[in-house]
Amino acid sequence: MQAEERQTRIEAYLQKMEFASLDELSELVDASASSVRRDLATLESKGTVKRTHGGARLTAPRTDEFAFTARDSHQLAEKEAIGKACAELVGSNQSVIVDAGTTAYHAARYLEPKTPQIITNSLPVANLYNAATQVEVLVSGGVIYPRLGVLVGPHAVEAFSKVHVDVAIMSAGGITMEGIMNSHALLVDIQRAMIRAAQKVIFCLDHTKFGRKSVSILCDLSAVDTIVTDSKVPETLMSQLRDSGIRIIIAR
Repeated sequence: MQAEERQTRIEAYLQKMEFASLDELSELVDASASSVRRDLATLESKGTVKRTHGGARLTAPRTDEFAFTARDSHQLAEKEAIGKACAELVGSNQSVIVDAGTTAYHAARYLEPKTPQIITNSLPVANLYNAATQVEVLVSGGVIYPRLGVLVGPHAVEAFSKVHVDVAIMSAGGITMEGIMNSHALLVDIQRAMIRAAQKVIFCLDHTKFGRKSVSILCDLSAVDTIVTDSKVPETLMSQLRDSGIRIIIAR
């Protein structure tokens, strides 16, 4: 594949996904990391792409699809109920990872009475507790992605690789009997480190995520202890998930 064709494919992919890791783009165009770095440098010189540590992002996204504020407006009532039910599963003074998903953010809104220690790569979660006196918040390192409110990259992965917590509260792009999925490899790398760091893994997923596939497999169902969701989940899929050993909690 010639350089011009690679750059066209990379730009088209970023128009769709907004950001991507270097490994992800290398696989996309079947080229070495060094070749992709040169392609990204060319695209950056044109002003369409911004290189970051470990990947690249679009400089002028066409939609707000991935923006935190836009995502948080979807299924808002369900997310609020799910978040509250999820927070009830956390014990007093436990250490908790909260990922950058919007539903996980709603769980974080109810954690303060638990006086937990929170570790997160979510700027909205960190800002939620900027004046709190009973909550200790550790924010991972990493590259800030504008509009997304998330820290990503190798430093974020490293931060979660060095901790051990009682509970991880997480979101995802989709769930089927094949596993949990998410839309970006950069997020998946961090979430896998979160799962490895946690004694108990809880996914907060509204009904729109069930039966839905996303770009990257995050984990097998065996990695999940509990799923908190709403009452609109198809009963057949819910029964199959229960049969696989996952605890399902319906937020009312």
